[in-house]
Amino acid sequence: MNVTLLATVGGLIILGLAIYAGYLLLLLKKQNQLKAKHQQLAINKRNANIYDNVNTLCMAGIQGQCDLSEISIRVYNIMDYVQGDERVDFAREYPATSELYEIVKDMPRGEERQKLAKKDRMKQNLARSKAEARLNDAIVSELTRLKNRVKPLNDQITIQMV
Repeated sequence: MNVTLLATVGGLIILGLAIYAGYLLLLLKKQNQLKAKHQQLAINKRNANIYDNVNTLCMAGIQGQCDLSEISIRVYNIMDYVQGDERVDFAREYPATSELYEIVKDMPRGEERQKLAKKDRMKQNLARSKAEARLNDAIVSELTRLKNRVKPLNDQITIQMV
């Protein structure tokens, strides 16, 4: 009788622990799903912020408010931070902008540029101007396409923790 009673009590304890373990696993699964959902929302929010900036840069380039070389550097670099499925292979999809970026990316800017000899600055200006003139129409067309591409994706998302 004692053995049967001990076996029953032991079985009930094991059953209780198994149920509790199952409950904890269910909570863990829900927590992981919620974490994945919040990560995706955070990625979407970050991408929306990037797209807002890219949209502004595209408008400045299309309207001629900024040098195309500066626009190509900024757009190329900022689009590198896009995450998830919206990531863009810039060299393949926007070849003219990518080509101008490759030409001017290593040219010094700002104070570094001022430190160069006048002859070197003039050579760089000439190379940059030639590339901008040659690629101008293609880059403006690509900026228009990029602007249209990121505009529908630019939906600001508010994230609230549950």
